[in-house]
Amino acid sequence: MRKTYKIAEIDCPACAAKIESKISKIKGVESAVISFLSKKLTIEFECENPELLMPEILKVCRKVEPDCTLVEC
Repeated sequence: MRKTYKIAEIDCPACAAKIESKISKIKGVESAVISFLSKKLTIEFECENPELLMPEILKVCRKVEPDCTLVEC
């Protein structure tokens, strides 16, 4: 299952790369790609219920960018 989120308050491409890498390592996530220019995060999930992973994904984002928010597109 693939979902796309609008990612706000991300300030630099290096931070986006860190977030991508860390989200990709979460169990249940197949891949994560951030388009820094369009401010979108696309996640390919291996699990049936991706909402269960969202607290962990948001925690990863906020560890790199404390003001980061995600809104499903």
